[in-house]
Amino acid sequence: MIVETTDPITGNDVKDIDHAPYIVDGELKIYFESEESKQAYLEIEVENPAEDLPAGLNNPAGMGPGDVRH
Repeated sequence: MIVETTDPITGNDVKDIDHAPYIVDGELKIYFESEESKQAYLEIEVENPAEDLPAGLNNPAGMGPGDVRH
């Protein structure tokens, strides 16, 4: 498991991981300085490029010289 002791909201190093709040996301354990910081992290919406961007993910135009479309 990967352990991250830098609070992603405050950017500060979490010193007392025995008493700090944390989350586990797959193989990643993230520690937070406070419950407020943890909650702020959990409230961040995840962007989905397939749904949230105005352009499609395909590229119907060529990529430049050497990109031959058949």
